[in-house]
Amino acid sequence: MALALYGAVTEVISLLAPWYLRRRARRGKEDEGRLGERLGRASMPRPGAALIWLHAASVGESLSLLPVLDRLRVRLPEVTILVTTGTVTSARLMASRLPDRVIHQFVPIDTRGAVRRFLDHWRPDLAMFVESELWPNLLGLTAGQGTPIILLNGRLSLRSFRRWIRWPYLGRSLFRNFALVLAQDAVQGDRFRALGAALVETAGDLKAAVAPLPADPVVLSQLQAAIADRMAWLAASTHPGEEAVVIAAHRSLALKYPGMLTILAPRHPVRADAVAALIAQSGLSVRRRSRGELPDSDTAIYLVDTMGELGIFYRLAPIVLVAGSLAIETPLGGHNPLEAAALGCAVLHGPDTANSSEMTRALDVAGAAMIVDGSEGLIGALDSLFADRRRVMAMGEAGRNVAVEQAAVIDHVMVMLEPWLGRL
Repeated sequence: MALALYGAVTEVISLLAPWYLRRRARRGKEDEGRLGERLGRASMPRPGAALIWLHAASVGESLSLLPVLDRLRVRLPEVTILVTTGTVTSARLMASRLPDRVIHQFVPIDTRGAVRRFLDHWRPDLAMFVESELWPNLLGLTAGQGTPIILLNGRLSLRSFRRWIRWPYLGRSLFRNFALVLAQDAVQGDRFRALGAALVETAGDLKAAVAPLPADPVVLSQLQAAIADRMAWLAASTHPGEEAVVIAAHRSLALKYPGMLTILAPRHPVRADAVAALIAQSGLSVRRRSRGELPDSDTAIYLVDTMGELGIFYRLAPIVLVAGSLAIETPLGGHNPLEAAALGCAVLHGPDTANSSEMTRALDVAGAAMIVDGSEGLIGALDSLFADRRRVMAMGEAGRNVAVEQAAVIDHVMVMLEPWLGRL
């Protein structure tokens, strides 16, 4: 009944969908030239070969798809691969990272009409979704046409799990659509089993298999020359509330370490003006990457308000706070710490690491990462590392070793996928 009600409600919503999507496009949240794709209208023809559909919601999930995609192209070179994402940011990332002969489309909104148009055109032979993409119409209609659906890197937050467990019949009707769930860890696996998934295996976190983030060598060289021998550290992927903690840490430590440079990269560059205003209100000088500015000797905070350049700054900063983990305003689960560790950074993170708990634990145990709590914790950790360069180097080396060990997850995943790949 709940699914039927959801279907009926989305049918009503579908009447307003074109207006709603145009409104989102005016705010920069949709690609105006590709709104048809969000309504299930393909912008290119379907090739004649068998087709595997990979879907990821946003940037982090999209990146975790890349190792799987590379292996699929080797295993099944004649098969067409379709990648769908749901955000403008992830679409831009995919445009720069997807190999040749891989098609990208925006995922249709979750109305029956849009999903049916999408499926009628693309007719996928196998579908793979990433992490926690649980759209009822998308799942039900895909499974209903006989397409096996595999959940890669399956993850459910405790909050989401508790919400689903209150509706056991709804959960079972939804999760039984998955032919296979490859969970990030044993805890996640137990959650999916409790919610009715029929076949669940623990595979590890696919984010560990992603190749190190790229860096433009020309830009990297320019920034290295501009920073020179200044003591620099990076706060990566910050969210509201976390920037204030970073600024407070800079103000406190700059008295002890004159010339230190804080590099601040908000998770969403659209917030850059607000972050720049917050820095200015604190009395600190700021320069912005989006304007082509380089940090000079008077720059206190260098604001990285661009997309796709974290690989440059992980190579520049020996110490990195992986944000989204400080739980200042709301629990966010943290971001992927292995991206920084793989490039030899000493990693700092807050107490909220639900999105990459096993990965973060491996770094902590290896001595590659430190937990910090609030501004005082961050100040203390930075102070100790600024005073001990050998420890920073040792943490970086330990992080690289963990990254190499964790990368083997892709081999495990491909073995588990083979029964479905063999049919293609």
